[in-house]
Amino acid sequence: MLEIRQGKVIEILSHRDGLTEIRIDINGKEKKGICYDYLSGRVEVGDEVVVNTTATSLALGTGGYDFVINILGKDSELEAQGHIMKMRYTPYQIQTFSVEEQDSPYHERINNFHSLIETPVIAGTLHSMLVPITVMIKKKTPQARITYVMTDGAALPIQFSNIVHYLKKEEIIDNTITIGHSFGGDLEAVNIYSALIAAYEIQEADIIIVSMGPGIVGTGTKYGFTGVEQADILHATKVLGGRPIAVPRISFSDKRERHYGLSHHSRTNLGELALIRAKVGIPYLTQEKNSVLEQQLSDSEIINKHDIIYRKGKEVLEVLSELDFEVTTMGRRVEEEQEYFMAAGIAGIIASEELRKEDDNGSKGEDS
Repeated sequence: MLEIRQGKVIEILSHRDGLTEIRIDINGKEKKGICYDYLSGRVEVGDEVVVNTTATSLALGTGGYDFVINILGKDSELEAQGHIMKMRYTPYQIQTFSVEEQDSPYHERINNFHSLIETPVIAGTLHSMLVPITVMIKKKTPQARITYVMTDGAALPIQFSNIVHYLKKEEIIDNTITIGHSFGGDLEAVNIYSALIAAYEIQEADIIIVSMGPGIVGTGTKYGFTGVEQADILHATKVLGGRPIAVPRISFSDKRERHYGLSHHSRTNLGELALIRAKVGIPYLTQEKNSVLEQQLSDSEIINKHDIIYRKGKEVLEVLSELDFEVTTMGRRVEEEQEYFMAAGIAGIIASEELRKEDDNGSKGEDS
C-alpha cells in the first residue's frame, strides 16, 4: 500500500545528476523531498506535486525524504530509443535503453562475447564498501579503469548515491552500469551477466566492482537479506571467466551478535551459498580479534572453500582520512568501524595485485 499526499514545492535545496532535493509544504507541514528528472521531470518552486510519503510515515531509512511521483500540470515524452522497461508492470515502470537491445550499437559485441579473460571482479554487499575499495585501487594502480555495477538489491536510482556522485566527480570511478530494476547508470543492463560483459567489452574496465546501492533489506533471518546476491555475483564472474574477489563484512562495533566479527551475511554467503572459490581479504588485527575471525572462518567452512589472504589495513585508514568526503556505514564513521573499512579496502588492494600480475605477464590470462 502506498501513502500518497499532494504538496507544493517551496524551495529548491540542491540539484545534481538529475536529482533535485526540495522542500515541500504538505498540509502546512514542511518536509524534505527528492525529485528525479528521469522519472518526473524537472521540478520548480511553486509546482504542485504528488508525493509518496510511505517510508517517512513508517520511519524507514530513506534519509527522511519523500519522493515526487508526479508534477501536476506537466506532461513528459518518451525517449527516442529504448524498449526495456524497469519496475515493470507497476505505475512507475520506466523506459530504458539497455546495452543488449537489438537497436543498441553494442548488441553484437554483447552477443559475440567470449570471456572476461580473468578481469578482477569484486563482489561487495553494502554500498559503503565502494569508497575504500575504489580509493585503494586508484592508490595502488592509478591507471586502472574502474566500472561500478549497481544491482537492484537496495536503492534503485543510482542518482540517490552521494558516494557515486563523489567518486565520479573525483574520477575515481570511471563508469557505472545499473542492472535489474536499478537505473540511471552510464549504461543499463538486464542482469549481472550482461553488465559484466558490457563493463569489459564496452567500458574496457580493468577492474569491476559489483554491489547494491544505498540501503540493504534485512530481516534478522539467515537467508532473508538482499546481500545474498553476493554469491550470485561470484558465480556469474566465474562463469564468464573473471577472477572473483569477495568482500567480507567485518565489524567489532556492531553489538548485534549476528554481525559481530564476521557478519552472518558473509558466513552465509561465502560459507554456504557460494559454489565457487574466491579470494577473501582479511585485515591483521589484534590477537583477540583475529582469533574471533579465525574461529568464524573455520566454523563456517570459509577457510576451506576460499583463498584467505591477510593484509595490513592501516594504509586503508590513512587513505580514507585524506578524503574530503566522510564515509560511514550504518551511521558509524571510519574510526568507529576500522575493521569494516580495512576489509573493504583490502579487496581493492587484492584486485590491484591481480591486475599487476596481468601486466607483468604482458596480457590478461597468461598467468592462469
